[in-house]
Amino acid sequence: MRSEVNNAKPEMCIKNKDYLYRLIISQLFYDGHSTIATNLAVLVNVDPPCPPSDRLMSVVTKGLQHETDRQKESEQALNLNPIQQMLIGPGIDLEFETNVSCTAPEPSLYETVYVTSHKGPCRAGAFSPDGQLIATGSSDASIKILDVERMLAKAHDIGNTDNQEGQGHPVIRTLYDHLEEVTCLEFHPNKPILASGSRDCHVKLFDYSKTSVKKAFKTINDVEPITCISFHPVGDFLVMGTNSPVIRLYDINTVQCYVCSLPSHQHTGPVTSIKYEPSARYFVSSSRDGSIKLWDAVSNKCVNTLDKAHDGSQVCSVTFSRNGKYILSSGKDSLVKLWELSTSRCLIAYTGAGTTGKQEHRTQALFNHTEEYVMFPDEATTSLCAWNARNASRQQLLSLGHNGAIRSIVHSPNSAAFLTCSDDYRARFWYRKHLIGA
Repeated sequence: MRSEVNNAKPEMCIKNKDYLYRLIISQLFYDGHSTIATNLAVLVNVDPPCPPSDRLMSVVTKGLQHETDRQKESEQALNLNPIQQMLIGPGIDLEFETNVSCTAPEPSLYETVYVTSHKGPCRAGAFSPDGQLIATGSSDASIKILDVERMLAKAHDIGNTDNQEGQGHPVIRTLYDHLEEVTCLEFHPNKPILASGSRDCHVKLFDYSKTSVKKAFKTINDVEPITCISFHPVGDFLVMGTNSPVIRLYDINTVQCYVCSLPSHQHTGPVTSIKYEPSARYFVSSSRDGSIKLWDAVSNKCVNTLDKAHDGSQVCSVTFSRNGKYILSSGKDSLVKLWELSTSRCLIAYTGAGTTGKQEHRTQALFNHTEEYVMFPDEATTSLCAWNARNASRQQLLSLGHNGAIRSIVHSPNSAAFLTCSDDYRARFWYRKHLIGA
């Protein structure tokens, strides 16, 4: 990977790792574990032989004394306000964490509190950045925007229906401006704008602050069906994936399109997922060609490629952790993987989803709002698989109650809530109150 991602020189990394192994072996000899030390020495081919030494213990002790300060610096870089810090915490960071207890509710404890229906398979979903709105999109070409507080208020209304907008009704906008299936949705990071992509080769921008809005105020025209979109964290640019291998970057004010000038940097198959890193240094893309690509968000050039990231299977989704250190990916092999950007290595594989081992449809893997859990819908059973994000231990399954494949799943950015969109024409809003001490 280029030096922008990892500033350490490769030869220094190798020397440091060799020195680390020597410290481990010397500590094992010192502590009387000579058989383990000898086996490890043979395995890593140390030369010259290591003497017994307590130096590793000394280094670790001193390092732990300063780790709290380093962790605080890392958390401050996320720019979380005190309320966000309390609600969602700093997120996953394996550089500091070894034994952390989960504070967020386990995903299997969530319940459906509202169901909205389309006239065709529901294929796309999104949360607004403040977690107060959701949007759903369908193959019937319609889009709905729903108010989260109103859905929660309706949760205990047995006679609740979802057939019209009105005072207090959760559906606050219904948008009709596409001619074919809505494939992706994304809220603008700081304006009341919803972007939608479609098989009709258009991206539409809707101003949902206007109560009577039905049509988009701006259209971005492409020549390929749109598969995925992501707003730059500032909101002036939109990166887009289509059935073409070429990534598009649009200025949403001028609708000017930019592509990387080096054809060799592009994917070789349709793009399946795309996402900006929260600090906007990079964006990441995945493709049916089985690769994951990391792009410099300024130069629009590919800086790293993970070929056969899922052993040759299509990569279905990619997303960043909040601190930008990790990428979470899922593939049609039903595996979910956590990648470390600085080393390009798969650190954790979350296994056990998919009874057949292969999926027919693409879906997404995602973190919960605190990044303590990884979630992934199992296609065969329409249940939600969940793992502890840090150690990959399996959690209890949650039956999602759909009668078709889950085509989109998104989690609230700041609360225990998520949205599932299915081929059964329905979108389900799931919620769990966080009980202190529970």
